[in-house]
Amino acid sequence: MIITQTPFRMSFFGGGTDMEEYFREYGGAVLSTTFDKYCYISARHLPRFFEYRTELVYSRIERVKNASDIVHPLIRSAMEMLDMHELRLNYEADLPARSGLGTSSSFAVGMLNAFYALKGRYADKRKLADDAIYLERVLCGEAGGWQDQIAASYGGLNRIDFNAHGYEVSPVIISPERKEALNDSLAMFFTGFTRFSSEVQKANGLDIRAKLPQLKEMHGLVGEAEKVLTDRHSSLDEFGRLLDYTWKLKRGIGSAVSTEGIDALYRKGLEAGALGGKLLGAGGGGFLIFYVRPERRKSLMNAMSGLLHVPFRFEDGGARVLHYTPESWEEEASC
Repeated sequence: MIITQTPFRMSFFGGGTDMEEYFREYGGAVLSTTFDKYCYISARHLPRFFEYRTELVYSRIERVKNASDIVHPLIRSAMEMLDMHELRLNYEADLPARSGLGTSSSFAVGMLNAFYALKGRYADKRKLADDAIYLERVLCGEAGGWQDQIAASYGGLNRIDFNAHGYEVSPVIISPERKEALNDSLAMFFTGFTRFSSEVQKANGLDIRAKLPQLKEMHGLVGEAEKVLTDRHSSLDEFGRLLDYTWKLKRGIGSAVSTEGIDALYRKGLEAGALGGKLLGAGGGGFLIFYVRPERRKSLMNAMSGLLHVPFRFEDGGARVLHYTPESWEEEASC
């Protein structure tokens, strides 16, 4: 039996510049963190007492004789990729899917981590991120960038730089007190809307050239935001104002990024005292995050009383195996 735990991420700056079509030519960067909401994958080999060979439990239950009959594209492709057979896999999560927190990529990373452990192999964070990117973007052909898989694998508050050769992950070094102050200045709310990130990406279009000025400016904001965090003499309030600015830039990239309802909620947040914020993920729904000073937090909570508030703390562990019990299993000749 294997149990893996993989965190969800929140992206602050640079989203969109992690698209391969952009960063291979222009470079890109993202500032993001993971936090203490996770998805859990349990996996074991299925005992040979059943008519089916594989059982999957996620938002639905699948029981199939052949892996090629699996409906879930990520699971089917991952099993083919790593030559997995006769599995029982269960997925659970602290937050809903399609909500802008990289849930699909966290699932991919956690599943691959479980599969490697089940095969008695260790996969480091780089391996998990690379394989999850390949699984989602190449094998499954899903539109999107690279940041989610990397953030879920590595964990922590990081700057991720992208270039023609790939990517580099650099932890953002700030004092525990300053990091806690940033955490305490952020408030997250669930809008109630969910959507597939890949669908939003397609709706917004992938014409990088048409969005080049905005993407380059969003890229530059990563360095500005990092400087605010690492310079202990800078006010963290500037981080909130930069969030507001990058959100306005992002809204100009595509019509599917926001909706009238989300825009109205965002305005309410600013009127209640938030200095800035953004919708997490590709857009269209999910979670709103605001930066608010402690003295205005109650006002913001009252203004957002119709939404579900989700308390959170930053985390640094990334993808991990919580439980590992080796199995004695041999593949049947017919598999």
